[in-house]
Amino acid sequence: MRLIRESFRGNALLSSVTGLTDGILTALTLAAGALVAPGGHPVSVRLALRIAVAALVSGAFVFYVAQYSHLRGELVRLEKQLSMTEHGRFAASHLGRQVAAEAFTTATVSSSASFVGALIPLLLGALFPSFRWAAIVASIGSLGILGSVLARVVRGSFWRWPAVLMAGGVVLSVLGAALHIV
Repeated sequence: MRLIRESFRGNALLSSVTGLTDGILTALTLAAGALVAPGGHPVSVRLALRIAVAALVSGAFVFYVAQYSHLRGELVRLEKQLSMTEHGRFAASHLGRQVAAEAFTTATVSSSASFVGALIPLLLGALFPSFRWAAIVASIGSLGILGSVLARVVRGSFWRWPAVLMAGGVVLSVLGAALHIV
């Protein structure tokens, strides 16, 4: 039972981190053009919510498909290791239903985190309309904090993890500004 709890915590952590990162980067890419353009407009609460909902919906689909296909692949691998003659027996059994339920749970955690990751930095931008860069600064700062937490959890480099995530945020901000999507 302890192994199952630890496995769930590990999956929940991975799902949360993936979702938060996805939400923050999605928000940066979509909103950066409006925030940095000369004569651009500040982020409104309505725009922040629209972008966060888009991150939630796309994240739910992507995370479910990724997790479900990964877990179904594990069932196929187990069937091969057990030299089962009929393929798809595990997927048709209660294990297949458990895989679908776990994928749904993982997608729910990830997409909820994606919603939060996109919403919070953009809401900060909406709260400080005279400082249009607030959303970008908050997003890149959030990625740095997330990188520090990840470094601690995976016992990685305390400087490398935040630096890489923040660099990704800067790159996607520049890309978003160039594409000017919103």
